[in-house]
Amino acid sequence: MNTTNTENTVSSGKEPPKMRGALPILGHMLEFGKNPFQYMMNLRKSLGEIGEFRMFHQKMVLMTGPEANEAFFRAPDGQLDQSQAYKIMTPIFGKGVVFDAPPHKKDQQLKMLMPVLRDKPMRGYAQVIVQEVEQMIAGWGDTGEIDLLEFMKELTIYTSSHCLLGNEFRYELNEEFAKIYHDLEKGVNPLAFVFPYLPLPVFRRRDKARARLQELVTGIIAKRALKTEKSEDAFQLLIESKYDDGTHLSPHEITGMLIGTIFAGHHTTAGTAAWTLLELARRPEHSAAVLNELDDLFGAEGEVTFQSLREIPLLENVIKEVLRLHPPLIFLIRKVMQDFHFKGYTVKAGKYVCASPRVSHRIAEVFPDPEKFDPERYSEARQEDARPFSWIAFGGGKHKCTGNAFAMLQLKAIFSILLRRYTFELVDDKDNYQDDFTQMVVQPLSPCRIRYIKRTDIKDTVDESAKNNLQEAAQRGIGFNITIDRELCQGHATCMAEAPELFQVDDAGNATVLQDNPSLNLLEKARQAEKYCPSKAIKIKLN
Repeated sequence: MNTTNTENTVSSGKEPPKMRGALPILGHMLEFGKNPFQYMMNLRKSLGEIGEFRMFHQKMVLMTGPEANEAFFRAPDGQLDQSQAYKIMTPIFGKGVVFDAPPHKKDQQLKMLMPVLRDKPMRGYAQVIVQEVEQMIAGWGDTGEIDLLEFMKELTIYTSSHCLLGNEFRYELNEEFAKIYHDLEKGVNPLAFVFPYLPLPVFRRRDKARARLQELVTGIIAKRALKTEKSEDAFQLLIESKYDDGTHLSPHEITGMLIGTIFAGHHTTAGTAAWTLLELARRPEHSAAVLNELDDLFGAEGEVTFQSLREIPLLENVIKEVLRLHPPLIFLIRKVMQDFHFKGYTVKAGKYVCASPRVSHRIAEVFPDPEKFDPERYSEARQEDARPFSWIAFGGGKHKCTGNAFAMLQLKAIFSILLRRYTFELVDDKDNYQDDFTQMVVQPLSPCRIRYIKRTDIKDTVDESAKNNLQEAAQRGIGFNITIDRELCQGHATCMAEAPELFQVDDAGNATVLQDNPSLNLLEKARQAEKYCPSKAIKIKLN
């Protein structure tokens, strides 16, 4: 079903069914707080793809499944407002920044950040990430034990800050920035959805960290102004950016947007990286397949590049399956600004609607045997994620996480080094490794212990035939055409990098198809653009 905006404006008086058992004042908060995922699974089982519950005084409507997800993600901002729902981030990003900014200002701020996540700078990030991984494991020796989650948190804060923020944050402010970021991250607390300014220690630390970071940012801006050679990172990009009226961003705004950038690059990646290694460690058959793929592609000393990271489909499928079973965000929220309609139900303005990747990913009609870890779901033969809005680990529609391409690049680069250098074993019983639902960003429970053993069986040379087999062959036909879904396109400009003859992306992030009837000899380039578009906005059709 393709639920259009028109369908969402048809009047209907039927309200979504409600969960029973709400307590006075608290509503369903106690049950929800114990295990949000289990509560939402029970809601879907009891009420179906749409149902209402209450968190304190806020009325929440959960929508799950591909059709509900599509209605949720395709609704216009004027109807389902992301900004109103994420006021939880205002103390962290700052007043007037991103979600707290007026719509016209927020759009300009997001466009200022987009160039750093575009295709051209992304091509340089792979080497930076590889460098950070090699440095982190340089002193490991032949064998040992680590707390995997803590290791991944440290590694991904280094890779994200180095790639996105620049050398000052990575080398000069390393330890202090890590502490600041930790205090900010802890401020993303379930209670902050309803009471973001309660005088709690965790919120006091959050606010103190935000103020200190702004001090540091202001100092770096002053130092950079004295240098003749300009940096090429997100920080410098924001220093030089201007609003449409010609005014520059303030240090307060730059601080908030830098926090937003690092959240996109790190906030959810550490937990996903940890779960990827855990799932491989307890599943030898999948681990062996991924190791063979990496060894065939890279050998012992093959260079990890932006292009080579695209040619590891088995590893990518493992990561996708980890994100299906362990999506870092339990639910995504929008505030209903105008009555919202779905399949004969009306959600009244003033309520909140949520989509849950974790619940939607466990619908047996979409993902058969949903609790089974099965990376083959995404193979060419099965393509269980092909149905639109079925796999939503990064969200969907025009608000799909703009950092999704960077996150996948980070994860693949990390494992292209780690898995070729070491094998990994669980220290504790496999059932001890569970998700921690007490955090807003779901990660494995701590401690999360794992043992590493240095590998000695890596192939010395790259199997060129294996590399060639990973290349997609061009299909022959009479012709083909290209369509771009404007609601999904985010202006990453990957399409233009893959096929400049076919695509143009302007400074505002608007993509244009340059040829109405492209030549067949451009079909392979067009397919590459379709394949690597981070928001899956491009469709190629033979005719």
